[in-house]
Amino acid sequence: MNLRITPLNIVSAAGLGLVVVNLVSEKSAAPRHVNLDGFYLLILGCLIVVTFITDMIFRFTLKDIKRIWIVELIFIVIAAVLMLILQKVVA
Repeated sequence: MNLRITPLNIVSAAGLGLVVVNLVSEKSAAPRHVNLDGFYLLILGCLIVVTFITDMIFRFTLKDIKRIWIVELIFIVIAAVLMLILQKVVA
């Protein structure tokens, strides 16, 4: 089996790491400490599953690793821009 690292793998790993750290660490009000409630952990878990499924779809449809990187990076940028726009609209 050929191991291919892609941008969505990196995003999934970072999200999974954030979930594990928040589940294991003690709650604190220290600066730069991210406290996530149960609902937000559930949402983050769902997003990890969605990024994993999206990565699998891109892997099956695109065979060239360079194209996978380009398409996944564009997907991440578009998702981030849409998230920022939604935050501005709601707030």
